[in-house]
Amino acid sequence: MERLSYFVRNTEITAERFYRPLLRQALQAFQGTAVTLTLDTSMLWNQFCLIEVCLVWGGRSFTLAQQVIKHGSATVSFDTYRRVLAEAKAVLPPQCVVTLLADRGFEHGELCRCLQQWQWNWAIRAKTDLNVTLLSGQKRHVEELLPSPSQAKLFHQVTVLGDVQCHLATAHLPLAGEPWAVLSSQPPSLQTFALYGQRFGGIEPHFKDYKSAAFHVLASGLRDAQALTCLFMLLDSAILIALIVGMLLVQANQRSQLDWHSQRGLSFLQLGLRDIARRCYERMALPLLTALPGKSPPNACASRRKQTQLDCRFEFEKVTVFST
Repeated sequence: MERLSYFVRNTEITAERFYRPLLRQALQAFQGTAVTLTLDTSMLWNQFCLIEVCLVWGGRSFTLAQQVIKHGSATVSFDTYRRVLAEAKAVLPPQCVVTLLADRGFEHGELCRCLQQWQWNWAIRAKTDLNVTLLSGQKRHVEELLPSPSQAKLFHQVTVLGDVQCHLATAHLPLAGEPWAVLSSQPPSLQTFALYGQRFGGIEPHFKDYKSAAFHVLASGLRDAQALTCLFMLLDSAILIALIVGMLLVQANQRSQLDWHSQRGLSFLQLGLRDIARRCYERMALPLLTALPGKSPPNACASRRKQTQLDCRFEFEKVTVFST
């Protein structure tokens, strides 16, 4: 642990020197494509907050920019994460059509106005106490606009957070546990919920990989924000390399060498980590790393039963559209 602590406090080990060149190389094929990003936070020991902007790819996500701050809450201000967002924008290839997904903790007027200035699309979950001005001029709280169970409501051209003009989609599926309310820069439809749902599959497994599924970062013993930021940058480098190795394994039709369960599909990360471990054991060099394909491959899924559940189409008893 002393060696690790010394290593991550080395001022020469930076994202500018190590991670961003690797990331730009991996993202070459994404120029001019549509990409979906997630903005989220995760708590460490209830003392530190990890802020990340990730790119959704292959049913999971990988980091574009991140920072750890000493903060006792997962809710942070726009000024706190502005730099992380700007760094993510800087590493994207030119002419990408960007859609950003974020939870209700990021329901900030400054964020929406910034994304509008950048010409990014966005979908952000709304809090129930948010004040909404409808196209008719009526003012309502989101809580008053939630539908009955098994129904959805789509509100065109609403105003929120002072002067942010956008759209609102609300839905109540008993399976979800609670109603959803999603603010969006794009006209609302039932696909708004499918779009926002990509956030869960993208960011939550990513945070789990950090903490338990792959790297067990909570066992590091580090309690310094700058050192933790460096540690996560190094882990992000390892994740990106493993993703590429896993992708190359699948492209070579060699998945079955490491994932032999007919009912299960390992993620590209897990495939890559296992192949790297095999190569190290056999003293083999890593394959030549290539850029990730701009088109996201099919998602890995834990089992055929789980895949059937995910592919199941949700139907609403009633959908109401408010456009005048």
